[in-house]
Amino acid sequence: MPLLRESVTLPIERNILWTGPFATEPAEAAWAAEAIFFIRALKVEGKPGSTLAQVQISPDGMHWCDEGTTFPLPAVDDTVTFGRVSHFGGWLRLVGEMPPGAALTVIVYLVLKG
Repeated sequence: MPLLRESVTLPIERNILWTGPFATEPAEAAWAAEAIFFIRALKVEGKPGSTLAQVQISPDGMHWCDEGTTFPLPAVDDTVTFGRVSHFGGWLRLVGEMPPGAALTVIVYLVLKG
């Protein structure tokens, strides 16, 4: 009998305004085999240009290092971008920095699958 894989969708940021440096709330994900971050732009202000979100990993949810995965932030209202991650530690989050004069109001989801 095939096993049913476990899946969880975590809304880790809701209606959050990103200006300057940003970091999402960390999520414990040690049980999962793969993860996908989705960023939905509710409102784009200024020109975010080619701003990227960077995935970070952590063994304890407090000390972070870059995992290597980057993906662009949405550049238009009501659009979604995503980044896939595998082979991560116990904790995940996104970081980045909005350019001067740019702001982004977002909803960020983390979808985990075991």
